[in-house]
Amino acid sequence: MSVRRQTGPRTLLRQLRELMAAPGEAQHRLNQVVQVVAANMVAEVCSVYLIRDGLLELFATEGLNAEAVHNTKMRLDEGLVGLIAREARPISLADAQSHSRFSYRPETGEEIYSSLMGVPVVRAGRVVGVLVVQNRTRRQYTEDETEAMQTIAMVLAEMVEALLAETAGGGTANLVPARLEGSALAEGLASGIAVLHRPRLVVERHVADDVAVEYDRLDTAVAELRREVDRMLQSSGGASTGESREILEAYRMFAYDRGWFNRMQAGITSGLTAEAAVERVQIETRARMTEIHDPYLRERLLDIEDLANRLLRILLGATDAPGARELPPDAVVVARHLGPAELLDYDQTGLKALVLEEGAPTSHVAIVARALQIPVVGRVDGLLEQVEPGDPVVVDGDRGLVLLRPTADVAEAMGAAILLREARVAEYAALKDEPAVTLDGTRIELNINAGLLADLVQLDKTGADGVGLYRTELHFMVRSTLPHVATQTEFYSQVVNDAGDHPVMFRTVDIGGDKVLPYMRGYEEENPAMGWRAIRLALDRPALLRMQFRALLNATAGRTLNLMFPMIAEVAEFDAARELLDRDIARQRRAGLPMPSEINVGTMLEVPSLVWQLPALLRRVDFISIGSNDLLQFLFASDRGNSRLEGRYEILSPAALSLLRQVVSGCDAAGVKVSLCGEAAGRPLEAMALLGLGLRSISMSAGSIGPVKQMLRGLDLPTLNAFMSPLLDGDMSNLREPLTQFAQDHGIAI
Repeated sequence: MSVRRQTGPRTLLRQLRELMAAPGEAQHRLNQVVQVVAANMVAEVCSVYLIRDGLLELFATEGLNAEAVHNTKMRLDEGLVGLIAREARPISLADAQSHSRFSYRPETGEEIYSSLMGVPVVRAGRVVGVLVVQNRTRRQYTEDETEAMQTIAMVLAEMVEALLAETAGGGTANLVPARLEGSALAEGLASGIAVLHRPRLVVERHVADDVAVEYDRLDTAVAELRREVDRMLQSSGGASTGESREILEAYRMFAYDRGWFNRMQAGITSGLTAEAAVERVQIETRARMTEIHDPYLRERLLDIEDLANRLLRILLGATDAPGARELPPDAVVVARHLGPAELLDYDQTGLKALVLEEGAPTSHVAIVARALQIPVVGRVDGLLEQVEPGDPVVVDGDRGLVLLRPTADVAEAMGAAILLREARVAEYAALKDEPAVTLDGTRIELNINAGLLADLVQLDKTGADGVGLYRTELHFMVRSTLPHVATQTEFYSQVVNDAGDHPVMFRTVDIGGDKVLPYMRGYEEENPAMGWRAIRLALDRPALLRMQFRALLNATAGRTLNLMFPMIAEVAEFDAARELLDRDIARQRRAGLPMPSEINVGTMLEVPSLVWQLPALLRRVDFISIGSNDLLQFLFASDRGNSRLEGRYEILSPAALSLLRQVVSGCDAAGVKVSLCGEAAGRPLEAMALLGLGLRSISMSAGSIGPVKQMLRGLDLPTLNAFMSPLLDGDMSNLREPLTQFAQDHGIAI
């Protein structure tokens, strides 16, 4: 049987508000608060921990030893209290001491208490402390009790600033230069002034005086929110097509979601103001985010977070979106995370770059940012704790690097680097219409890798020959449901139309492993890169593959269809996939449907086992595309996502180059076209080595076309071949140094 609280929620909230508004020291009032909460929750212990100087400090307690107040401190990664603060979610345990994160502090005297329930104290979107109750018995706290504690914590958050100001030792901002590393989400190099995306929205009034009035305020605000979202979608500019449009349409759907609205109404029913009810739902959403690792679901929760912030601005009278503020001409927007709609709020003429604590290459904001050509660095740990508004910032979207408050000499050097990059971009642009031909007259095919419609504009901008790799899975990953044949047909038709006369090499969906679709049940894998993914998954789910085949056949009617399969490890897998394709080709013909004028079918070579089946494979394929990223990690048994192994194994090792030479020689002897797509193709030195092996077609990111073309136009291939042959047959451990020296000796731009 659950334990009853002594007073109703509204009565308790009013009692707490009166305590906090009473005269006297904040510490004294907090001591009274924990007494009231302990009595109300029928708990032997109620304690408040606040974050100060990066540590959780016991600020008040009813039930633990009084001497522990301000003396008991713990790190944010320590104990159950630290876990609550770090993950920003409630924890309820009947036997807390058996939990692996329990940390015993003898000075508190808490060894006699079994059960524990704690909730985060959140102020302006940040966890500032933890509110805890404990009981001697092994008590199962109810959901109602947890919700009541969350509501109390919201009201308690109003006291935090006064408490920290009243006691000595408040932390200060870190104003020294800082070098922060993250992930490159959208390429580019920029410098500017830090602008916090969201000046903290602070809810000052939590307890409702009139519930009916609060219902009306919420209704009015939600109606205004929906009008605002509709207006935003109508003026979305450069992000109004393709994947960006689908993302924004899904965003609007959440604004009209009834369940989201009902949860906020429930908060008002419990005695909260409209804005406090929105904030409580927002806190719950953040807590859910810590438990969700699926990237699509996290993006959906981020959309809800963004909508809640917009709704709070309306309720608090801060009706202008952050992007509506006047920006400096060189603004670098800094945020924990950002919704795609929030990015569109900003004036693009003043926005130079974006830096995020969270984010991923397939996150919605990254997709829209790439469409708008804005550099983005994400996954920057501790970003908001280190940056202040107005800080000078350098953002390197190519290397995933952020420099905060750089020293004068570093700022000068980075400024020069930006100018040099701009000059080089102009230099590469001048090469756009020049042929990709070496000094000895050898024509090299330079293609771009793409996965979004926004990428295709780079074909004309760079002078690339075509799309050497089109990753079709991104179209599946940004949607909430499986795109059916008609939807896929429309999308692929737009791809080939936007590509114009440029050939496009479509890769069938490479999903599974760590790229689980939101509408497909996944499972945990210890080694997802080597698990149930790509062609393995597709052959086990043939309907998914055949839908894609039909859409591609429809979309390329009257034109050439170039199609390849990912992660083929055995010739038998290629045969099985090809058989499914042949069935759909025959089906199209029987139905009298328009057909492609030509169909070329090949495979990615990413798994080393396929090299020893090359003769059999070459009798079946029209082309081979070497996927260097996966091939290298499988060749060396080296996880390319493991930072400790970064740089240890590389493509310029004799082992890798010899393997590639074997593949290229085999393809040339069989008269089968071979190309290479991967990061190595986009680096001039590595690209030079690939050409020396005999490759005449390489595919890379659009930004690499210019540097690679400049390199090869100064290269004499016979001279390079004569230089590389003895190196490959020798016993050197790495060819980077001699190849670099060769380029310098021959004036080759690398």
